[in-house]
Amino acid sequence: MGVGVAGGPNAKEYGKGRRKLLLAAFARDKNRGDGLRTYRRECVAEHGAAHSRRRPKAVGKPVREKAGVPAAHKLCRARGEIEPHGEWHRNTTASDGLSTRGKTCRAIRGRRDHPKRRYGLTRAERDELITSRGGACCTCLPAPPEHVDHCRRTGRVRGVLCFSCNAALGQFKDRPDAMRRAAAYVEGNAWKPTLVAPGVYQLPS
Repeated sequence: MGVGVAGGPNAKEYGKGRRKLLLAAFARDKNRGDGLRTYRRECVAEHGAAHSRRRPKAVGKPVREKAGVPAAHKLCRARGEIEPHGEWHRNTTASDGLSTRGKTCRAIRGRRDHPKRRYGLTRAERDELITSRGGACCTCLPAPPEHVDHCRRTGRVRGVLCFSCNAALGQFKDRPDAMRRAAAYVEGNAWKPTLVAPGVYQLPS
């Protein structure tokens, strides 16, 4: 992370030459008077990398060599891919100012953990629901079930539907009467209200 020299209140003196660097060049440290670490992020990262290599070597353990990462990029250890800094969330407490997981990894993990976080349903329990219903959407049948369906009133999980059917139930607000009228309408047997008084209509039961 390249940081230019600057002055004013947004800068901090650094090194023997007392150069002034932007505050963004230093990670936070709440135990220090100015709330910043003594050394720049780059220095802390380089020292940490060197230390992490020396310690395993001292006890005879293999050392994972640092990958050749170009400037303004970071290596994702989970996927083994190098991505630009724009693909990472910011983390001011980290030595490089970036989060541990990139945006792609966070999105993948978020989708994977959504059933547990939203419905208290483990992945195994979700798969069991799908298997118990023949591996098909409970309403349209051929589409693959991928979305957990729950009662909007009680929060109880009812099953796993395809995206379209799950969205349709939400649009109908879980009203069986509205869905029955919709089915009759599609079948060409639309229910018509009966005029019982001027401006007053009675819906069929």
